[in-house]
Amino acid sequence: MTLKLGLPKGSLQDATLQLFSRAGYEIRVNSRSYVPTIDDPEIECLLVRAQEMSRYVSAGVLDAGLTGQDWIAEHTAAGGAPVTPITDLIYAKQSFGRVRWVLAVPEDSPFQTPEDLRGKTIATELVQVASRYFADRGVDVRVEFSWGATEVKPPVLADAIVEVTETGSSLRANRLRIIDTVMTSNTQLIANPTALQAPWLKTKVDNIALLLAAAIQAQGRVGLMLNVSRDRLADIIALLPALQRPTISPLSDDQWVAVNTIIEEQSVRDLIPRLKQASAQGIVEYPLNKIVL
Repeated sequence: MTLKLGLPKGSLQDATLQLFSRAGYEIRVNSRSYVPTIDDPEIECLLVRAQEMSRYVSAGVLDAGLTGQDWIAEHTAAGGAPVTPITDLIYAKQSFGRVRWVLAVPEDSPFQTPEDLRGKTIATELVQVASRYFADRGVDVRVEFSWGATEVKPPVLADAIVEVTETGSSLRANRLRIIDTVMTSNTQLIANPTALQAPWLKTKVDNIALLLAAAIQAQGRVGLMLNVSRDRLADIIALLPALQRPTISPLSDDQWVAVNTIIEEQSVRDLIPRLKQASAQGIVEYPLNKIVL
């Protein structure tokens, strides 16, 4: 048996391939092909745009796939068949975090609230979600589909836009001002409900979810090992911002123990000198690929 897995083509592609690499999968993409190779013979991959992933997974063309909550919501709002969410994967194009779909207007426009846009034209790729957003507020607007370069459309081609952003830099560069957040989104692993009825396939999808989530948990964290005398152990533990609790193991010398812990990488620079001052020895920092909680 094989699992037909959809990988997002486009802005999420590189971040997704890097995530799979940290999870232990080697995926190779030919620039002229939409069928990547993977070093797991039980998986067949296909590159699909995130906007279309829910449609192909719900139709059973794919057993599972990765796409954003935004495009799942768009698929659902358009009356698409359901998909089953497996796990949240908090990563985006530029960072390991969520993205926002925001309502933005020109900096020098008079619009301050969504209600100010009554009767106006809104450009967006997320048409169904944006339409529901305004309908829920009782604001009658004209929502038009944008094929891209949405930031350049106000004020000539549209009065406002609903656009996705991670940092807001592109909006600022185009002299746009955010007046509301329409929704937040992160990547999800989804599956076809019927396909999940097969025990083998469900186990395979769950295992992929476990490894991907573990790779995300390890992002920005490192392992730290050190030796310390028992009479200074309390001082060392007080310095360690552990993920849960540090592992303490006896050494051949009964007066010494080994301490192993996981910490945020950004804290290492300040922490190691403090550990050394507290009489820690043999301090070793090592990278992490996966953390299974």
